[in-house]
Amino acid sequence: MVPFLVEFIKHPRFIGAVAPSGRALAEKMMGTVRFDRARAIVEYGSGTGVFTRRLLARRREDTKLILIENNPVFYCRLQKEFGGQRDVYLFCGSAEDVNDYLAQCGISSADFIVSGLPFASLPKQMSENILSATCKALGKKGRFITFQYSMVRRKFFERYFSIDGRLLEMKNLPPAYVLVMRAKKLCRGRTEEN
Repeated sequence: MVPFLVEFIKHPRFIGAVAPSGRALAEKMMGTVRFDRARAIVEYGSGTGVFTRRLLARRREDTKLILIENNPVFYCRLQKEFGGQRDVYLFCGSAEDVNDYLAQCGISSADFIVSGLPFASLPKQMSENILSATCKALGKKGRFITFQYSMVRRKFFERYFSIDGRLLEMKNLPPAYVLVMRAKKLCRGRTEEN
């Protein structure tokens, strides 16, 4: 908890919360992932590993897990805890580069992308780059699962995705919305042309 708070104070725009996600939110997020059919799962902003531990516990034995963390302090912690595990790939960088990371792992598209990124506070251009790259990374059948503390960015998400589900987790501090989305055809086509 203390390292998380320190990193929030140093980088509030990129951390987005004063404490890691709670157990109830993590369970709600995991409840939207079809582990039985997932060959490749990506996690954006793995942080202290709250979602990562659950993804590892529930994934199939042959499912690849790609963790992308931009904060070097959190990345080092993740490396210590999860580095060396079978089919777990860690990258210290931006979710904007998700397609490069997938290619390095020999994966053409992700079945699920789980995100803890604070889109409400990230720079607008970075958010657009991430969502555009996410559309391409998901292909036709993948799902993007993220949580947000408010629905202020809903219209922004809907430029790229169709929202298939919205769940509210009141037990999290603060309460959070879980959004389950799929890439719009227009978005996929645009990113494939670029």
